[in-house]
Amino acid sequence: METMENTTITVSATVNAPVAKVWESWNQPEHITKWCSPSPDWHTPRAENDLRAGGKFLSRMEARDGSFGFDFEGIYDEVKTNELITYTMSDGRKVKITFDADGNATKVTETFDPEEINPIEMQRGGWQAILDNFKKYTEEKL
Repeated sequence: METMENTTITVSATVNAPVAKVWESWNQPEHITKWCSPSPDWHTPRAENDLRAGGKFLSRMEARDGSFGFDFEGIYDEVKTNELITYTMSDGRKVKITFDADGNATKVTETFDPEEINPIEMQRGGWQAILDNFKKYTEEKL
C-alpha cells in the first residue's frame, strides 16, 4: 500500500478535440455542471469559476438521491490559457493541470496531493472517472 506522505496522484486522458474547445469545456460553469461527476448517481448542480490567479472556484457535488453532497473549492495560483492551471484546494492540497495540444487532440493531465481519509487507488479512480466523463462530454458536444 502506498503511503500518503510525499505522494502525488496523476491521472490523464487524451481528448479528441482542439485545445481551445477542451479549455472552454473544462472552465465554463455551464459545461462543468454537465461533466463534473464520477458516475451517473452523482451530479454537479452548481459551479462558479473565476479563472485567474487569485480567483476562486466552486463546484457543488451531490449524490442524485440527496444522501450526500459537498463543495469542491479552491483558489487559483496560476492560469496560462490553453496550457496550465494550478490551484490550492480549500483544505490546502495542491493541484496542477496541464493541457498538451497536439493538433485536434489534447492531453489533459492532473497531478494532485491526496487527502488522508480514502486509499490512494480510490482517489485515483474517482478523479480518473471524472476526467473520463469530461473526455466523453467534450468529444460529444463538438
